[in-house]
Amino acid sequence: MEPILVIMAAGMGSRYGGNKQLDQITEQGDIIMDFSLYDAYQAGFRRVCFIIKHDFEEVFKEHIENGAGKKYTTYYAFQEVTDLPEGFELPEGRTKPWGTGQAVLSARDIIDAPFAVINADDYYGREGFVKIYEFLTTKADASHNCMVGFEIEKTLSENGTVSRGICKAEDGKLVSIVEHLKVGREPDGRITDTLPDGSKFEIPADAPVSMNLWGFGAEYMDILREGFKESLATIMGSNPMKGEYYIQTPINKQITEGTATYEVLTSSDKWFGVTYKEDKPEVVAKFASLKADGTYPVELWG
Repeated sequence: MEPILVIMAAGMGSRYGGNKQLDQITEQGDIIMDFSLYDAYQAGFRRVCFIIKHDFEEVFKEHIENGAGKKYTTYYAFQEVTDLPEGFELPEGRTKPWGTGQAVLSARDIIDAPFAVINADDYYGREGFVKIYEFLTTKADASHNCMVGFEIEKTLSENGTVSRGICKAEDGKLVSIVEHLKVGREPDGRITDTLPDGSKFEIPADAPVSMNLWGFGAEYMDILREGFKESLATIMGSNPMKGEYYIQTPINKQITEGTATYEVLTSSDKWFGVTYKEDKPEVVAKFASLKADGTYPVELWG
């Protein structure tokens, strides 16, 4: 089957202060996700599954079907805080979704082929999509997956801290990935993560990070399903209101147990996105420049 592009667009945008997935960033009404859809289409993708919330379903679908939906076969899945495995109950007062792992798992009834996963509010550049499409159509299987890594210094916001998955790789294969939740640049230029106790953990400027540009065989859905049960057992006991199931949690387990390998693909493109409202003017200017220099057409979908 043709590979599927899975786009996580159900985030709440708490630090941004609104629904950044649908915030227009060009005069033509494009959103950041439109550029990823355009690049993915050029790379070969023809099917896309959007993971969204019912809260903005109507306006989201209208935007897609008037644009990228003219080119793609589209599917929609919904991340619901109530979507829990048998044996688990929603803690009273919990409204926060269960994280990126659960987001992707919400598309389990749609995925029938190798698939790529991206964030809706990140710009990755075309190179990563070209490489991941080639991987999915030639290499992906139950025990061989991939990711595209970016240098951490090219993924920071000047307006506050960000969450980043720091990766360690050997011989082109992922060894581990650790989530750092408050990564930022210090006045002296150093990149650090502020730990819960207030101490600083310094991160090399060229450290590879995951920006959630992953490639999986279709069988990975079974791994996500089992991993969610295991993580929930821990979350319910330690942090039932805010604990999350990250997409990289079962990945780390597979690597540790030796049940799967993850090829680390690299991209020379510079990532950018809107974590905070203050990031938007720079992003608007960058996309205007990319259209002006011919990297993208003025009207993405003709």
